[in-house]
Amino acid sequence: MSVAFIDLDRTLLSKASGPELNRALTTSGVLKERRSLPGESLLFTIFDRFGENAASMGLARAAARVAKGWDCEATRAAGRLAVPALLDLVAPFAPQRIAAFRSEGLKVVLATTTPNDLVVGLAEALGLDDVIATRYEVVEGRYTGRIDGRFVWGLGKLRSVQEWAEVHEVDLADCHACSDSFFDIPLLSTVGHPHAVNADPRLLAVALARRWPIEHWDRPDGVPSILGLEPYHFVRTLVRPEAFPYARFDIEGIEEVPATGPVILASNHRSYFDVAALALVAAKINRPVRVLAKKELFAIPGLSHVARAIGGISVDRDGAPERAFSEALASLDAGEALFVLPEGTIPRGPSFFDPVLEGKTGAARLAALSGAPIVPIGLWGTEVVWPRSSKLPQMTTLIDPPRISIRIGKAFEVDGIDAHADTEQIMAAIVQQLPDEARVATTPSPEDLARTYPSGRAPTADDPEA
Repeated sequence: MSVAFIDLDRTLLSKASGPELNRALTTSGVLKERRSLPGESLLFTIFDRFGENAASMGLARAAARVAKGWDCEATRAAGRLAVPALLDLVAPFAPQRIAAFRSEGLKVVLATTTPNDLVVGLAEALGLDDVIATRYEVVEGRYTGRIDGRFVWGLGKLRSVQEWAEVHEVDLADCHACSDSFFDIPLLSTVGHPHAVNADPRLLAVALARRWPIEHWDRPDGVPSILGLEPYHFVRTLVRPEAFPYARFDIEGIEEVPATGPVILASNHRSYFDVAALALVAAKINRPVRVLAKKELFAIPGLSHVARAIGGISVDRDGAPERAFSEALASLDAGEALFVLPEGTIPRGPSFFDPVLEGKTGAARLAALSGAPIVPIGLWGTEVVWPRSSKLPQMTTLIDPPRISIRIGKAFEVDGIDAHADTEQIMAAIVQQLPDEARVATTPSPEDLARTYPSGRAPTADDPEA
């Protein structure tokens, strides 16, 4: 039997469990009066940003004395009371990583310093196979204020895992261990497959030196983080309408985008300037977003790293399109927001003026498989700022800038029976967000047609490549 031993705080969970457990202890009456230990709040904040330290672990060890006299059954009940709040803290990509371990035939065991009676309910809710945790001594149903056995931290965690492995006849050389903490290096060094997950600075340095896998369960691969903040958090402060003085933006319907949970934001595609318009939407919804983009974006020198850093997913339609689909689905399964332009590319020629939009089935299939709702977005006027025939946007219209309409419709779910029918529903919902003029068939002039081609010329029999 092989096992994956997983740490709790900042590994399985995105931050410390302590505040939620303390809240549950107070609510359940185990703590008659919630009294914070000196510096407790600051230590939790430092822990969430930088990881474990000797002071925070000293606080955890002292908690045994604080628990003296508590009823152990009531404490277990408080731990179960905290389960819903703790489940909200589970790192977005942790369930997928656990599922991957299980698909390889591994058992999954929680290995944590946190008291066993407070976390066993969470382990049961997640379907984990066992718990290795600090235990408090119990006499006549109440804690004595002493630790029963080892304090499961550092070398103590390693020894506890080794004892568990011996009892269950497990060879640690065949096992995995996942942790964020420098203090778990003894355990990580002992198993055959160490994983530095959301690693603190010191563990990161060791993992790089030893070439251990470095993973992030709170965000997609390739997206960096500084003190828990993604590049998105920094970029969004700069993405404002004032950054584009040569255009005016009229945005309605931001409130239609769910604040949490998976969602697909599906938009029409009229211009290269759509990126700016959708960036403004992303900034206003105030949650990290991912975006499916053509591989050509990732081939631009310098821009490829930026695109990946903010969560861009490269779509290679000719090579491996299903890889991008899998990444997008993983993002949605982690509860993230995903921008998709179902048309795939900016329509050219007469298609650009067609009131009926044609889309590819990717967005519909993602919605069907993930259960994520679709939020339709209608863009209009971006083509005036940056026509397809121009290499740069028109930035001289400062006195009378063109108006860009961005309308966000109500979320809906697809049936998931027929991807083509679902795609038609999605495209029709996008059309409903466009102005009336967009829904009327027109005959474009030759000049209008020419602007829909990169060359600025419509193809002819003599020049089909224009």
